[in-house]
Amino acid sequence: MPSHDQLIPLSVAAREVPNRNGERGVNVSTVWRWSLRGIRGVRLRTKMVGGTRMTTLAWLDEFYGATTAAVDGVRPSTPNQRNRAIEAAEAELAQAGF
Repeated sequence: MPSHDQLIPLSVAAREVPNRNGERGVNVSTVWRWSLRGIRGVRLRTKMVGGTRMTTLAWLDEFYGATTAAVDGVRPSTPNQRNRAIEAAEAELAQAGF
């Protein structure tokens, strides 16, 4: 099994993805589709190494989390949105005397 941050070809990554039967492995075209088109606006991160498209198990985990959030209706915030939310929360705390 590859380490969590080691770059692996998409064909190897496809064998690490759990399928609906609770077993390991999906078709490599599924992982390619995730990297090129994505699901609900979320794409799997990849890098081209030579002529091979690669990903990591960590990036697969990020993809799972982001697609789950998209399905649940939670939109990941941009850094600017996050900073504005932090500033608003700090202002609210200051007004409350904290």
